[in-house]
Amino acid sequence: MTTASEDPMIGRLIDGRYQVKSRIARGGMATVYLATDLRLERRVAVKIMHGHLADDSAFKARFVQEARSAARLAHPNVVNVFDQGQDSEMAYLVMEYLPGITLRDLLKDYGKLTPEQTVDIMDAVLRGLAAAHESGIVHRDLKPENVLLADDGRIKLGDFGLARATTANTASGQALLGTIAYLSPELLTRGVADARSDIYAIGIMMYEMLTGEQPFKGEQPMAVAYQHANDKVPAPSSANPAIPVELDEIVAWATTRSPEGRPENAGVLLDKLLQAEKVIRTGSSYQDLSTQQTMVMPAGILASADDETKVFSTGALAGLNRKVATDDPVGSLKEVSDSRRVRGFWIFGITIVLAVLGATAGWFFSVGPGSLATVPAVAGLAPDDARKIVEDAGFTTSLVEANDSTVPSGKVIGTDPPENSSVTKGSEIKVIVSLGPKIIDTPAFAGMTEADATKQAKELGLKPKTASKQFSADVVAGSVIAALDAAGAPLPAKYPAGSEVQFVVSLGAIPQVAGLSVTDATKALTDVGLVVGASSEEFSDSVPAGTVISLSVPEGVVTTGTNVTLIVSKGPDLVQVPNVSTGSMDFNEAISKLQAAGFTYSTDVDPALFSKRTVKTQTPAAGTMAKRGSNVFISF
Repeated sequence: MTTASEDPMIGRLIDGRYQVKSRIARGGMATVYLATDLRLERRVAVKIMHGHLADDSAFKARFVQEARSAARLAHPNVVNVFDQGQDSEMAYLVMEYLPGITLRDLLKDYGKLTPEQTVDIMDAVLRGLAAAHESGIVHRDLKPENVLLADDGRIKLGDFGLARATTANTASGQALLGTIAYLSPELLTRGVADARSDIYAIGIMMYEMLTGEQPFKGEQPMAVAYQHANDKVPAPSSANPAIPVELDEIVAWATTRSPEGRPENAGVLLDKLLQAEKVIRTGSSYQDLSTQQTMVMPAGILASADDETKVFSTGALAGLNRKVATDDPVGSLKEVSDSRRVRGFWIFGITIVLAVLGATAGWFFSVGPGSLATVPAVAGLAPDDARKIVEDAGFTTSLVEANDSTVPSGKVIGTDPPENSSVTKGSEIKVIVSLGPKIIDTPAFAGMTEADATKQAKELGLKPKTASKQFSADVVAGSVIAALDAAGAPLPAKYPAGSEVQFVVSLGAIPQVAGLSVTDATKALTDVGLVVGASSEEFSDSVPAGTVISLSVPEGVVTTGTNVTLIVSKGPDLVQVPNVSTGSMDFNEAISKLQAAGFTYSTDVDPALFSKRTVKTQTPAAGTMAKRGSNVFISF
């Protein structure tokens, strides 16, 4: 078995944003990890669907449904869902991280809770559940493992993995995925789940919190399920006499076998819990309160002879639940007689119920309302054609519109749930029609840092490509010089969301190497990614020999890998002054020799006399090193 330290997910970066730190818990469908959201710099819990379920479209659809269900709720007693997505083949869900324990951990440590502790926890749970019910969401998997007790005192309801809309109250086979110990009779026998099924689970949880054990036990899950379907949940006070009658009443009301006899939603049960809390904390009775509530209870709770629903004051119900002797002997005898008559049908009823359950379940999940069908692929079709195909597959449809950068306006993008998902027949499938790309106003990215520009582009719905880099003397390193569209042209002011954008980012100025030695200049250039080719040499009167005069770069864009050339000084261009002052060399011969050596000449003698004279002196003297092109003064 893989331990947490061997888990390959530890240290992984999910979707370029969530850095996995450690494993928190592992369940049947997914594993939860502690991670860091690198973008917002906060700790989060990342729930990752098990790899062997990734190819199961039904499981994947249920996983995505958890994100959508929980994301619809914004309540302090519900775990917040921040994000949902897929990295390669890995589906993940990002939730708020709550350091602490679960209610299950608390029960393991303490066995059972006091009435006051139970009321405090259930107050928070019911508030969160009431928000879900008010939003039209049934949790369907309420159990102590899904109640989170944070270190800072917050209590939150989480794990909406089996949640679904209250209007879809006919459950499919996945309904029975809920923990068997907390499933309502109607869900076990008929596959029907609504808000009142959550109420039943709340009642079982309260019983367990008050007594330290579940009301029904058995070696096989079927035995426990049978008791839930057929037996009355005992009063918690029968296992723990210290429990107030008010909590007995709430458990009895919440766990009535008939859903019609339970509170219709968590908000109604919360009101009753708050009344009970006043009584428990003040020591008064219901009659002492300013208003005396009545509640509807099915006759099965009271073992009466008929199946009608009866109305009792809470005070009267308290006496009945405590089994206080009645003042009506006729009614008592009738109750005993009816109980015996009902027990007489148990053995026969057990056989019939088990047979009917098997046959009904087979029909329900194979060809009945609970059977599944595959959502067909309709992407790219016209809306009317897509609706017909989906409806012919056994579903109802509705049209929704959304922007899409690749699907033309008026064509179908896809469906929700997505194609190839296994969905209950008769469910509503949303056919998503393209509005074409969303046109956005593009900001002036030039001058931003590359990180800020990339972040803003993603937030606008653009897809940044790998940035191109180039040297610029005008823009600081790391900042954007320009933003280009998919064709490489400057990004227009209006641009479709979902399109590509490429940033041209500055590498800074090319290093200044004039005045450096060839070695130092080469190092400075190669350090920034430039390639120094063959050097060229030039004479220079001002730059010492062996020192770089300047850098030659090609025209256009200069980026890393570009070849550049160093211009290196050879020093001044000096040549030896020839000897023309021999006393025997005439003017024309001397001039010719000086010019051949690269010098000019001057003299103070009348040019008309040149041909009649020979050169006797010269300045600079013969053999002297002088700059090529300089002047030599001759005299006769």
